[in-house]
Amino acid sequence: MATTLDIAHFNMLEQQVRPSDVLDPRVLTVLKDIVRTRFVDEEFSGLAYADTELPIGYGQTMLSPVLQGRLLQALNIQPDEKVLEIGTGNGYFTALLATLAKTVISVEIVPELSVIAGRNLAKTGIDNVMLYVGDASRGWPLVDRVDLIVATAAFVSVPNDYLQSLQIGGRMLAIVGKGQNMQVQLIRRVAEREWQTRTVFETVISAMINAEPKPEFEF
Repeated sequence: MATTLDIAHFNMLEQQVRPSDVLDPRVLTVLKDIVRTRFVDEEFSGLAYADTELPIGYGQTMLSPVLQGRLLQALNIQPDEKVLEIGTGNGYFTALLATLAKTVISVEIVPELSVIAGRNLAKTGIDNVMLYVGDASRGWPLVDRVDLIVATAAFVSVPNDYLQSLQIGGRMLAIVGKGQNMQVQLIRRVAEREWQTRTVFETVISAMINAEPKPEFEF
């Protein structure tokens, strides 16, 4: 017998995600298979499938299901690709990425959240994620270039270090802007010194910690 949460999970897909033009079968499957309530505090389980951001502690939030679905669809992750995620949070979006990709490197600035994410991923049986703690607001050192980069908080402008970290043919999905004026941009590296940027849609999310440029000191 379906529980109230099972019904809410089904309704999230059929009444929120699909009507928002998220129609990629792989994205819909992963949103169905990864149980969202396993990643949220019990007190918020009743809101896990609502189209809203949820607090996950330490001043951070979990993105809404519709936005996560739209981001995944825009990324078009392939099974052989390596992904760098900036902002692990509670690990739910990380789990979605890891199910679609070959491997995920995920960086979180809040150590306690990285620990929570690790536990959540382990409970879900996901073992193709490498978790790191640190400030990735300006870039993150990598041994090799990656196929995909996705940030779960907004940049004022995309750091050049991330553009350089992409394979040729790789892409970065970044939410760029300030205040109520933000765009989801898909940046594709088409040559060693050439990138193409396409605006996918508009949204508003929290700013990346430490990402906003500091004002210059004037005498």
